[in-house]
Amino acid sequence: MNDLKVEKTLADFKKKIDKEIEKYFNIVIKETVQRDALMAEAVKYVKRTVLAGGKRLRPAFMYYGYLAVSGKEKEKILKTAVSVELVHTFLLIHDDIIDRDKKRHGMDTANFHYEKIGKKFFKKNDFEHFGNSMALITGDMVGALGNQIIFDSHFKAEDIMRALSKLQSIISLTVIGQAQDIYIGYRNRATEDQVLAMYENKTAKYTIEGPLQLGAILGGAEEKIMEELSAYALPLGIAFQIQDDILGIFGSEKKLGKRVGADIAEGKQTLLIVRAKEKAGAAQRRKLENILGKKDLTAQNISDFRKTIKETGALDYARAMAQRLVTEAKEAAEKMDIHVEAKEFLLGIADYMANREV
Repeated sequence: MNDLKVEKTLADFKKKIDKEIEKYFNIVIKETVQRDALMAEAVKYVKRTVLAGGKRLRPAFMYYGYLAVSGKEKEKILKTAVSVELVHTFLLIHDDIIDRDKKRHGMDTANFHYEKIGKKFFKKNDFEHFGNSMALITGDMVGALGNQIIFDSHFKAEDIMRALSKLQSIISLTVIGQAQDIYIGYRNRATEDQVLAMYENKTAKYTIEGPLQLGAILGGAEEKIMEELSAYALPLGIAFQIQDDILGIFGSEKKLGKRVGADIAEGKQTLLIVRAKEKAGAAQRRKLENILGKKDLTAQNISDFRKTIKETGALDYARAMAQRLVTEAKEAAEKMDIHVEAKEFLLGIADYMANREV
């Protein structure tokens, strides 16, 4: 499956899952408005932000994880796969607060949206706290909805319980990865091993391994296939995060839908940064340290930062590591005895995710 076919597969899947996402949100909004108009408006805003963008990778992996074990009820798993997109949204809402982000998919983040509402309607001047508070509770609600979808799905009861247990594990490991990210960010230094461990917890387990295994569990998977899915998912997930970090510095704001340089302003310790610091000369290291974490970044700052990352060889190093990991993932997928449609997707998406521009 080449990149064009992968893009078409994802686009077709996105159309189908977005219909299910919209239908589900409409039901929730109708129920919530009877209880509280403010929270109903919050859910409406989340619905708009979710449908504004995103590739739906996590629901796709959940769907193909189910197909991998020869699951037959495609409509049922499609409806249930909405769950991981809502859990993803819940984590992103909280992540935007931590990172002080103001844009997501070209729209105001929930925290910034409510900060602006606070400024418009309230006399109290701690508008940022109001925005963060509303975003936190909105994220909590969306996370609960993600759990509820699996709980209410009509798969076998024992498989539902296994899936719910797995989902809590995914969230817990993501929280650990987020904590690692925050800690090394404030510490302002990290080793390559620490960064890669953070990538595994924060991204690989929740973006690829978790959704794949959730789908497989709902298809009645045995433990052997779960281990094989992990052998594919973990290296690919780390490669995905490496590419995400590259895009965060070198990508296009128009394509990303958020501010380029946000990772630089937040002082994030990524593989690119750790490698660049390790290989930088004294002058290059000073330049990196003077720009990294600077809140009022200029276009020249970003240009200088990019140039230094390239000059140290960090960009080439990160790209080469991502490609090695993608190869490892594809080799693991080739060995799996799974449904042909699922195998074709897993192999195709591996190359696509490492080479993507958004």
